[in-house]
Amino acid sequence: MRLLIVEDEKKLCDTIAKTLYQAGYEVDTCYDGDEALDYILAENYDLIVLDLNLPGTDGMDILKELRKENEETKVLILSARSQIVDKVEGLDAGANDYMEKPFHLQELEARIRSLTRRKFIQKDICLHCGEIKFDTKKREAYAKETLVSLTRKENGILEYLLLNQGRPVSQEELIEHVWDASVDSFSGSIRVHMSSLRKKFKVVLGYDPIVNKIGEGYKLVEAVS
Repeated sequence: MRLLIVEDEKKLCDTIAKTLYQAGYEVDTCYDGDEALDYILAENYDLIVLDLNLPGTDGMDILKELRKENEETKVLILSARSQIVDKVEGLDAGANDYMEKPFHLQELEARIRSLTRRKFIQKDICLHCGEIKFDTKKREAYAKETLVSLTRKENGILEYLLLNQGRPVSQEELIEHVWDASVDSFSGSIRVHMSSLRKKFKVVLGYDPIVNKIGEGYKLVEAVS
């Protein structure tokens, strides 16, 4: 899952980004509102952590601009503005959650996990497809209840495919949501990681649980008939 952290306090922004990266997310950062607006309008993020008091474009204006074109990307406002009127304005403008500063990083992680799962499941922190299970908190994958050792990128690919079951996911979409802004879309990296992921699951399951529909993309299947 790909996140954007918008926070003008560089040290805090980098601390949040490092914590979320260690939790398994791909993270981009920016420290002012004008740059953030450029990022948000140009890239596809699964979730944005958004401060309101920013140099340049105000965070509330960024949110309103985003919601003119995009209702899907989750937005968590993280702000020192603690008045009820600020919370109401943020939520009414389209934010999905609102946290006050100061805050605990563990709570921020938990809220992000909840928001990124909310479209698909409500309570279970584990994603399932047939005999495959992925624990979104521990970042662990299982096949037939056997732990499958995956790399960071393989975990990201598997999680995104599980969150988008029922439809093919293109290589371009995986790059947008599982890699950060530094990736070269022509590097072939996605194919290398996908091949490794499929082989690891095939060893345990006895079949390849990921099919590649030419011209459409990759799709998880519960079993091969």
